Amino acid sequence: MEEDDTIFALSSGGGGASVGSGATAVAVIRISGPCAFDALRELLSPHPLGARDEEDGIGPGCEEIKRPKLPKARMASLRILYDPLGDDAGTDSGSGSRKRDPLDSALVLTFPGPNSFTGEDIVELHCHGSRAVVQGVLSALSFLNFRKTHAPNAPEGGGRMNLRPADPGEFTQRAYAHGKLGLVEVEALADLIVADTSLQRKQALRQFDGRLSRLYTGWREELIKGLAHAEAVIDFGDDEVLDEDEGTDDGMEGDGGMSIWGTIRPRMASLRQAMERHLADASRGELLRDGLRIAIVGRPNAGKSSLLNLLAGRDAAIVSSTPGTTRDVVEVILDLGGVRCTLLDTAGVREEMEEGVNDIEVEGMRRARRAARDAHIVVGVVDASDKLRGVDAVKDLISEGDGAMPDEPGVKSENILYAMNKLDLLDETDGPPTNTVLGGSSFGISCTTSEGVDSFLSALTDQALSMVSKGSDSQNAALVSVEGTEGAVITRARHRRHVVAASEALARFDLLSGQGYMALDMAAEELRLCASELGRITGAIDVESILDVLFADFCIGK
Repeated sequence: MEEDDTIFALSSGGGGASVGSGATAVAVIRISGPCAFDALRELLSPHPLGARDEEDGIGPGCEEIKRPKLPKARMASLRILYDPLGDDAGTDSGSGSRKRDPLDSALVLTFPGPNSFTGEDIVELHCHGSRAVVQGVLSALSFLNFRKTHAPNAPEGGGRMNLRPADPGEFTQRAYAHGKLGLVEVEALADLIVADTSLQRKQALRQFDGRLSRLYTGWREELIKGLAHAEAVIDFGDDEVLDEDEGTDDGMEGDGGMSIWGTIRPRMASLRQAMERHLADASRGELLRDGLRIAIVGRPNAGKSSLLNLLAGRDAAIVSSTPGTTRDVVEVILDLGGVRCTLLDTAGVREEMEEGVNDIEVEGMRRARRAARDAHIVVGVVDASDKLRGVDAVKDLISEGDGAMPDEPGVKSENILYAMNKLDLLDETDGPPTNTVLGGSSFGISCTTSEGVDSFLSALTDQALSMVSKGSDSQNAALVSVEGTEGAVITRARHRRHVVAASEALARFDLLSGQGYMALDMAAEELRLCASELGRITGAIDVESILDVLFADFCIGK
């Protein structure tokens, strides 16, 4: 990132932002950097700004070309943008009578730094969203790269504007570099940009408001206080008792230095307990951010693909009476009560020795077992007229997995739902369809008539919500968990890894701090390690290894 450069990009969709993208009513083009306002003046000027004196072809009798006045900060102003591409071969010279062609009529906003998103001068151009307008403005900005700048910090005589297209995430990267956003807030912004559901949006906004950063920063400050006391003992000798200003007598003579930590040790124990509670969240934040995987499994022709199409509201999977139609895993994205769910239609599972089974179908069954093993929720679809074989097939598939170790936990019974399909084909002598299922909730449905599908979908939604909230199986309880006051949640594996390492360091500190002066240095080092792990979450230390990956995930213009 070259901070001397001024960057620009289309920050909204449409306008030819990508191949095949259509036009939009409004397109937002953002400019940020030391020459952002100079670039805007060029676009607002109907004449080349370089034509100001006799050297550039303007004689004493010619009218002086004045620099356009910029809009007031943070006040939208309707202006005409002019195209500098017609200026004499891209030089600063030109004729005083020459007028540039208009590019567009746009709303223009200016945000002087440091009170802006990036901390730099920012210009936003709200143009019409056609490909011709957007590409025209972007081409004009590229053309201004070699124009002179009159910025306050420019070299004497004026230097180049150094305008260039922004890299992916570079606007946010500059905001981070200028202290406008912390690392956790940058990650939250990335999550907010790609949020598919309402709960993902709410979780990202809760993290973006800084509460997660404040939590980790508060923990780190507590650690640093304890570490400061330890450094005092190390630097000034054994007669310096930790926390003696608290009025404790833990440092009395004759204790062998066992109580030198005073009240710091119980405070670190409380901090470790807080970390353990933070970690004991069943990965709800990560599940909500990444979404749940729901595998639909069962015997061939049980109605798995029909159920997928019914829930998706479209023909996502081929439906045929021929067994083994589905070979690969078909994925459909659903929003279940605000939870992003990936619904997986898998190949029907049967004995490999059955007639008609070939190598391709065997591979499909292997993938079905793997999908069931990796799923958060399993939906077993059973032909209600052949329920015993259907239920056994689902149970065998879940227990077998694909390469799972014998002691490896499988899908929990409460996360298995059975859909007894083809109710419309049953007669009265068949009895109720759900009386043989154990170890999971069961629902009678018909994919042909849609009977029972609403009840099944409601139960599936409640199950998904229960996995991302601390409430009950109702949606209201889930929303209280997301919007409530219980505090921030871990949303990324990176956060969890560092909090686990910090907690382990505090556990070692607890052991070493009970050994008196002999282990003082080692105990203090564990506090340093703990503080370092928390600092890596917030970006206080050692974050270069993740910055490039993180900002590369942003779209261009953000």
